[in-house]
Amino acid sequence: MTTIKSSVRLWAVLAIAFGLVLLGGGLAAWTQTAGGTVQVRDTSFVGTDGHIIAAKLYVPNGASSKNKVPAILAVHGYINTNETQDAFAIELSRRGYAVLAIDQYGHGNSDPAAFYAGYGGPAALAYLRTFDFVDLNNIGLEGHSMGGWTVVSAAAAFPDGYKSMVLEGSSVGGGVAPDGTTTFPKNVKVVYGTWEQFSQLMWNVPAPSQMQSGSKLEKFFGTDTPVKAGTVYGSIADGTAREVVRPVTDHPGLTFNPDAVNQAVTWFAKTLQGGHSAPGQVWWLKELGTLLAFIGGILSIFAVGGLLLRAPFFATLRVSAPIAAATGSRRGWWIGALLTAGIPALTFYWFNDFGAQYVPASALFPQNLSSGIMIWALFNGLIGLAILIVTHFVTRRSTKKQARDYGFTNAAGFSWPVVGKSALVAFGSVGFAYLLLVISDWLFKTDFRIYILQLHILNGMHFVMFLVYLIPFTIFFLMLGAGLHNTGRWIGRKGGVRSEMIAAAIVLPIGILVMILVDMAPLVAGGSLLSGQSLLVIVAYPFVPVLAIIGLLMTYFFHKTGLVYVGAFVSALVVTWNVVGGQAEQFDFTEWGGIPQFVRVILPVIVGLAFIVGALVWRSRARKAGNYYEVDDAAVGASTESKS
Repeated sequence: MTTIKSSVRLWAVLAIAFGLVLLGGGLAAWTQTAGGTVQVRDTSFVGTDGHIIAAKLYVPNGASSKNKVPAILAVHGYINTNETQDAFAIELSRRGYAVLAIDQYGHGNSDPAAFYAGYGGPAALAYLRTFDFVDLNNIGLEGHSMGGWTVVSAAAAFPDGYKSMVLEGSSVGGGVAPDGTTTFPKNVKVVYGTWEQFSQLMWNVPAPSQMQSGSKLEKFFGTDTPVKAGTVYGSIADGTAREVVRPVTDHPGLTFNPDAVNQAVTWFAKTLQGGHSAPGQVWWLKELGTLLAFIGGILSIFAVGGLLLRAPFFATLRVSAPIAAATGSRRGWWIGALLTAGIPALTFYWFNDFGAQYVPASALFPQNLSSGIMIWALFNGLIGLAILIVTHFVTRRSTKKQARDYGFTNAAGFSWPVVGKSALVAFGSVGFAYLLLVISDWLFKTDFRIYILQLHILNGMHFVMFLVYLIPFTIFFLMLGAGLHNTGRWIGRKGGVRSEMIAAAIVLPIGILVMILVDMAPLVAGGSLLSGQSLLVIVAYPFVPVLAIIGLLMTYFFHKTGLVYVGAFVSALVVTWNVVGGQAEQFDFTEWGGIPQFVRVILPVIVGLAFIVGALVWRSRARKAGNYYEVDDAAVGASTESKS
């Protein structure tokens, strides 16, 4: 009876997960198409030297060669994709503008490498101008962060190919196009957050509060006094108009801020002809929809993983977890929690910098920031393992801990088939979540995301990178699991699975959260970042929710199996998926000639077939050995509960 009830609950969770993906995707699709009045489609085109640029195209209904509409080239910033421009694309397209939101070179589904050929800006503007429904005399450019440099590069390549520009958290120059003057680029609005992390990089001032009195901005505006926010300098008719506005937000927040979106909409309404008004802003509904879909995707991992573990083939994984009271004391838990939360935060900048410096972009590790995160994870895993070993030998007489207590073996000892089956459960559960993403992309042209937290579809090249980075991340999560489910298990008055899941979801991310808050405090107060790590502090943002999710997943599967393997493998898959799918490639695979075809198509097929064959072989051996047996859920559940 317990088995039946548990299975029903899991099927119900899976149904809810699927419903959230459909509901969220439908809401997102309805929003980005403005209720069906805008066509949204994926597209791609050939850029410089045969490099492919991927994009999303928004076309208002009725746009044609006889009814031309104004158009906007919208470009995301570094380590993002075209989806981070959805707020601008949605609000502009529902006001009658055609919008081409591209993936920069080396980002999303565009060919590598990052920083190539004006970031893809000149090629994108040339492509936008080929559509017969575009009014060539009314084209605007909008870019966030490095996307601003992208559109400035496009403006430099086609000085008569656009009419106005909005720079969101960006600047003129950027090392590709010439620095700005009072006449180049034409009609520019600078939208710059009050808590901008990149004030030195963009406008040569130590703190964003000094931006309006900086010489670079004053020169750009043609004045020798501090620039006044909200005041238009120059002339729109002459193309020399300049305006700066300061929304209350930080650098990535400009893509998620109603004021920043409104500033872009109103500027293009002033400088371009052919658009029309629309009430309010609705883009946030799209973000709500993709958040619901994201939650559905994560929930499906719990449900599918739990259902797979009920299959007879995986019965050898269904063993009771060690009793929590035997893993340590309350004082030991608090010490372990402080170390688990504190060490990753204290080493985040240091180890990431070390990884980026000593693991440069290559064919093996083509993403600089992913390599830095990989080194950070591995080094923290080694530190955690060293602490665990020392703790084990210091306390072994009183605790009498064995390998079983660390979740690496069950009562029968270590078994490679158990490890292999754990991998199959992990790939099956995360693979189902990926299938839901594919369905969402096919039906709704949306992914799983909120703000800068995202799960993208991986193309063939990303899939190979995913497999490479998966190995070190798996090693890290195995080491993390050994500590998290031993001295790191919550043994408070209210023990049990739920309490342990909540405790893990708090402990893992809280150190990173505190690090961010401490680093940002001087910036919010009017100064600059405490660390000076403008990029890495933003890279840390999504790790707060990601590590919370990891805490839930690892603890859930530990109690389902009594072992660290399924939870570690699932966590490695999710984190690698998130990291690789959202980072930029600095290595140009197109230089390999015929190899990209192998990378994109053949190798993923081979890997997929290998997993299928492996599953069939294990199934055959299990049948011959008679390893199918049932597990008493009631007994397992009773053995996992504990009291302090």
